[in-house]
Amino acid sequence: MKKVLSALLLLCTLSISAQDTVDKYFKKYVPKGYVLQEIIRGDLNKDGVEDCVLIIKGTDKHMLLPNQWETEIVDKNRRGIRVLFKKGNEYEVASKNYSCLSSENEDGGVYYAPELDLFIQDNKLYISYTHGRYGSWKYTFRYQRGDMELIGYDSYSSRGSTSLSIVSINFSTKKRLDSVNINAELEDEVEEKFVDTWSNINMPKLLRLSEIKDFDGLYF
Repeated sequence: MKKVLSALLLLCTLSISAQDTVDKYFKKYVPKGYVLQEIIRGDLNKDGVEDCVLIIKGTDKHMLLPNQWETEIVDKNRRGIRVLFKKGNEYEVASKNYSCLSSENEDGGVYYAPELDLFIQDNKLYISYTHGRYGSWKYTFRYQRGDMELIGYDSYSSRGSTSLSIVSINFSTKKRLDSVNINAELEDEVEEKFVDTWSNINMPKLLRLSEIKDFDGLYF
């Protein structure tokens, strides 16, 4: 038993040590007044090399505020993103936005606040939010023309176990699909039935990650 505990302790120590090394390495890519909160890895510029997306967070002490119930002080500093492309042994900044993401301690009213998740898949960056029984939405970014550009938006709206609507937008083709469950107001036992409506969108140019002020208000 002692050997098992010793082995587990050693693994934990090595894991913490490795994380400390990673954090120290990327510290030079974190701007002054911010701390590194998370690292997302994956190839974003199709060169077969693993790039990084850093989630950074402000450190303004004036943003340490009471929560909505005033039971404790929470950190409401906003968060930002730095997209780093691997170049040899170093990284270069491909895009940056220091305050587009709200804190992880926002008020949720009678429900909890939406949960944020970032991931890289198929050379694209996805910024996703889930809001439990109310649904989810995500933004799809691709590197082109010197920045991460918004090329897609998808949302799913629900009321508990009942699906209400689905929205899917392709900003590259300027096409939007709205799918509405016309049986949403009927009894739960009724099978869902979606009616699709296609439309064109009017967007002269694609939104850039570096230009987005606040994802909380970015709906379509």
